[in-house]
Amino acid sequence: MDLAWLQNNDRYLSASLNWLRMRLTLAIDNRTVSTVVPPPPEQRSRWWGSRPQPVVAQPQQRISPRAVEQAAAARTQAAAISPEPALHTVARLFGLSDFERDTLLLCAAMELDPALGGLCAQAHGNSGMAYPTLGLALSVLPEPAWDVVAPHRGLRRWRLIDIVQGAGQPLVTATLRAQERIVNYLKGLNYLDDRLEPLVAPLTARAGLALPQSQLEAVALLRDEWLNGGNAVVQLVGADEASKRLVAARAAAEVGLVPYRLEAALLPATPSELDEMARLWRREAAMLPLALCLDAAELSEEIGKFSPVARFLSRIGGANVLIARESWPELGKRTVVVDVSPPTAKERAEAWRGELGGGAPAELVSELAGQFALDVGAIAEIAAGGAQRDRLWRACLHGTRPRLDSLAQRLEPAVGWDDLVLPEEEMTVLRQVAAQVANRGTVYDEWGFGERIVRGLGVSVLFSGPSGVGKTMAAEVLAAELDLDLYRIDLSAVVSKYIGETEKNLRRLFDAAETGGSILLFDESESLFSKRSEVKDAHDRYANIEVGYLLQRMEAYHGLAVLTTNLRSALDVAFLRRLRFTIDFPFPGVEQRRELWRRAFPANAPSIGLDFNRLSQLQTTGGMVRNIALNAAFLAAGGGGVITMPLVLQAARTEFRKLEIPFQERDFVWTGDAR
Repeated sequence: MDLAWLQNNDRYLSASLNWLRMRLTLAIDNRTVSTVVPPPPEQRSRWWGSRPQPVVAQPQQRISPRAVEQAAAARTQAAAISPEPALHTVARLFGLSDFERDTLLLCAAMELDPALGGLCAQAHGNSGMAYPTLGLALSVLPEPAWDVVAPHRGLRRWRLIDIVQGAGQPLVTATLRAQERIVNYLKGLNYLDDRLEPLVAPLTARAGLALPQSQLEAVALLRDEWLNGGNAVVQLVGADEASKRLVAARAAAEVGLVPYRLEAALLPATPSELDEMARLWRREAAMLPLALCLDAAELSEEIGKFSPVARFLSRIGGANVLIARESWPELGKRTVVVDVSPPTAKERAEAWRGELGGGAPAELVSELAGQFALDVGAIAEIAAGGAQRDRLWRACLHGTRPRLDSLAQRLEPAVGWDDLVLPEEEMTVLRQVAAQVANRGTVYDEWGFGERIVRGLGVSVLFSGPSGVGKTMAAEVLAAELDLDLYRIDLSAVVSKYIGETEKNLRRLFDAAETGGSILLFDESESLFSKRSEVKDAHDRYANIEVGYLLQRMEAYHGLAVLTTNLRSALDVAFLRRLRFTIDFPFPGVEQRRELWRRAFPANAPSIGLDFNRLSQLQTTGGMVRNIALNAAFLAAGGGGVITMPLVLQAARTEFRKLEIPFQERDFVWTGDAR
């Protein structure tokens, strides 16, 4: 705040308070003193009869009207400052008349000069009403108007004053109080009303941050709409929430507004509370001034013209923007839809080079830009911490870690390529999957393939085979190799019996993981990607819609999605065509089983005489081998402390019984011979 203006504003307030004191003192001096005396005969009337009438006693005046006029002139002279005094700004912003402005001054004066309370009481005839009232304003201030406190007039419409009226109390004697926010504004303190403070959050964008060209165009559209005084609702649509906020913040900064973000879910549901909040926002938007970014991206229901969102937007006017995943056509007023796209990989690479400097390795820039779909604000924030590769990668992982706690479980990979036992052909395809994910930036952006392909830029892989053959472990190996987070989708939380809920959950899932720092693992995916059936009832129709939506969303997904199934034949053929890779995990043969048994026991585990050739004859999968080895270790820990063949065979027999696999007792009898 300009110090010179503050001093000039204080001088104006002092002149105004001095003028107000004189008006009150003059009103006190002019109060009539009544006595009861018989009237002269010539002044009697039939109404008076013989009753006495009041006679006005002449008071001794202490303040002359001339002195009041001089105080008014001094006040007018003090108002000739630039910028104008805060009281005049309030009057201009809210269309107050001179009488309304002076009434507001009278209410605020009690906070600025508590000694005025005594003058108010004397002006009221020493009745004990040491506060401003409508009656006092009408009798003391020039150009009085009865509707000064009408609900449609500025003082009450914009909540500049409060009326404290007791039960049965006349309006003219009710207390008038200026709101604390307004009193502070008149003194030059301009801050957001504390009733809005818990509901909104400031939007900030680093000065000088280089936005991509497409986002700069969106900024220009939004800025021009606000500068031209359009009363339209500007909708920023798209999947990248962070970029939309950057666009709103940049546009507000360019037109000199302070942007705030309000979650649409926090809007009141009742019309009266909603109207109260809308008026409060309009008042604050005019005084600060503000731009509103109403974020409706997380709303589960559709926005219609009768929704709280539409009602709120129709009442606030001014500079506002609605953030939504998709545009909403029925908001009750004209709308302007602006698509905000996330930065392309090339634009992300430019941002990384700009933030890290020219010395950043080109390979590192390509790797970060190709893997993590960050907005330029996040890139700038991450790059500010240093250019070390490991630090940048970890920061990108944390920055893109999706909010999937309710829909997925994050797995911590603890295995590598050496832990995976598969035939050579399947291992080769798995390494191709890892290579494609790692080199997407080079192929799509540097070599130009991404300009020709608009769909299917992600990598989707299907792992099929019986339980326990290593499908989930293979996904963990990929996550460890690529240094990415692995999320196993909780299908019970995704699939819903309510119409449309499954699609909403899937959209949340893919949108959250779109930034590229995660691998999505759909275990037992046949429950989601099953074949579409002939429509016989409404249930079949909506089930087919779910599958169709999932097929489209999978094709549009840019990350790595791994699906596992024990029933490949149950999957929809159209879905199989959209997969980049399919890998069949066979039941392990004798050689693979022998290798699985060798790797099942850690080097620190005490063991004696384990016959891996004999164990490889058991028809076991990798999962079964892990369970048997672990159970044998616990048997050893509770017994002799050493893992032996009898203990391993005992654990194997328990595993076979658990899975109800037919066996012969002699298969689990150890005689010491090596088969």
